[in-house]
Amino acid sequence: MDYGKYKFEQKKKEKEAKKKQRAKMQNVKEIKFRIKIEDHDYQTKVRHIREFIEEGDKVKVWIWFRGRENVHPELGEKLANRIIEDLSDIARVEKPPKKEGRNMLFTLVPKTQK
Repeated sequence: MDYGKYKFEQKKKEKEAKKKQRAKMQNVKEIKFRIKIEDHDYQTKVRHIREFIEEGDKVKVWIWFRGRENVHPELGEKLANRIIEDLSDIARVEKPPKKEGRNMLFTLVPKTQK
């Protein structure tokens, strides 16, 4: 057997193995919301989350409070529940909404892991 051909075959196998390994890897994407978000902006961000979930990625959702908004965490919970409800067909909540300082965050993962 030719040594050059042997090296070529080995590199080809390694490349294929890396490709398969990368396909199994799950990335974490982040999306930030404000509690005073307009409907079109909300729909756009939810569509992006849907695309990430369909690709098999986890999505960390941040709800950001500014100034006096920080006094009304119930508005953030309402927005979080709306997001979870809109994506309930393809995603499940891995980490429930929790307020941490000026942010509320939670994590969504695909229902069926690839």
